[in-house]
Amino acid sequence: MSGSTIAIIIIIVALLVILFTSYVKSPPDKAYIISGLRKTPKILIGKAGLKLPFFERKDELLIKQISIDIKTDDYVPTLDFIGVNIDAVAKVKIRTDEEGMQLAMKNFLNMKEPQIMEALVDSLQGNMREIIGTISLKELCNDRKSFGDQVQEKAQVDMNRLGIEIISCNIQHVEDQNDLIIALGQDNMAAIQKNASIAKANADRDVAIAQAQARKEANDAKVLSDTEIAVKQNELSIKKAELKTIEDTKNAEADAAYEIQKEAQRKTIEVTKTEADIARQEKEVDLKKKEAEVMEQSLDADIRKKAEADKFARQQQADAELYKRQRNAEADKFEKQQEAEAKKAQAEAELFAKQQEAAGIRAVGEAEAKAIEAKGLAEAEALEKKAEAMKKYGQAAMVEMIVKALPEMAKAIAEPLSTIDKVTIIDGNGEGSGVGSMGSYVPQVLAKTMESVKEVTGIDIADIMRANTYDAKVNKNVNITGLDGIKVEAPAEAGTSADATVE
Repeated sequence: MSGSTIAIIIIIVALLVILFTSYVKSPPDKAYIISGLRKTPKILIGKAGLKLPFFERKDELLIKQISIDIKTDDYVPTLDFIGVNIDAVAKVKIRTDEEGMQLAMKNFLNMKEPQIMEALVDSLQGNMREIIGTISLKELCNDRKSFGDQVQEKAQVDMNRLGIEIISCNIQHVEDQNDLIIALGQDNMAAIQKNASIAKANADRDVAIAQAQARKEANDAKVLSDTEIAVKQNELSIKKAELKTIEDTKNAEADAAYEIQKEAQRKTIEVTKTEADIARQEKEVDLKKKEAEVMEQSLDADIRKKAEADKFARQQQADAELYKRQRNAEADKFEKQQEAEAKKAQAEAELFAKQQEAAGIRAVGEAEAKAIEAKGLAEAEALEKKAEAMKKYGQAAMVEMIVKALPEMAKAIAEPLSTIDKVTIIDGNGEGSGVGSMGSYVPQVLAKTMESVKEVTGIDIADIMRANTYDAKVNKNVNITGLDGIKVEAPAEAGTSADATVE
């Protein structure tokens, strides 16, 4: 190994020794002051650095928070000349700004915590004594924070010159020389007790008044509630009765409308049937008049007309049944709607019920008007058809219709006799009058029927039939009443003319 290598090794070892011996690291609560080579010392707080051995030195400065007990140690007079002894605690620390560090290095470098406390306590006590002389005992007891803030504010001026920051100043204990604080407390206690007694009495009074008022209000509320309940129940009963009346009225109106429509349809069917019969009879008359000339055409026309009449009658009957089903469905729908409206009206206001009632009355009026209109139209059409038929057919057709109707009338009159199993005749006169009465039953009833027809319709069937006899045609003028507007001309026979005028 050469000498140069050894020298290098020695130099490296020396550098490592210097490095290890010069490395320093300060904790967070201390500041290391490195001075020597630099004009301005280097300050390390919570970080590492190098201190050259033999050329630089390291000093410590305590920067953590320090609590200092401040006592007056004797009674100090207040503004109102009452001696007090105060125990307070101030929390201080060295300022870490550049100016504060420069001042602190001059005053507290390498000092321990007790030494710093001893150096600061005199200044803090002096400032606290000065503040005590500017405040009264009562203010001191009532507002300790304000007193501590004043001490801190005044002492901070002196502490700034030393590089110290006062963090807080709190009063721990205050006592006076003659126990006046206790007396003030007793006086306040008496006043507080007095006020408490008065407040309790006032509270008891207010509670009693409030309870009485509450009982009164509760009773008034109960009476009002019972009254409102009774009124509402009465209104509900009235409303139910009104709704029931409306429901019954609507049901009756629906039934009446159905009956009116049913009657109108029945009349329409009867008119249609009558028209069909008249048409059939008209064709039969035409057939008799033209039988020799147009037998085949008459027969064809008769069959076709009869088929059309039957088809029309069936169509009318089907229309009547369809209309009846529609009316039943509408009536069911109407009843369901009325039930729904009745339930809805119970929950809604009286105005809705009145509106429904008005609508129901309007509907009744419209239904009645339509029914009356339909009835009048049907009756007018029936009368018009009847009049046209009478004018068209003349006496021959009417006589034929009456003659054809007489056997049916006699059959209907005699039909009750067919149900009799056995007849016992008691002849009181002994001349066979009982048998005669029995035999003349049908002609008498038939005659009565013809008289009833004359009374009701004004048409005398016997006069019409007599008007067609030989005597009436040859010798007499016959007046027939009940067939307005129809003039019947009887055929002249044997050179004699006869007129029959129908009124």
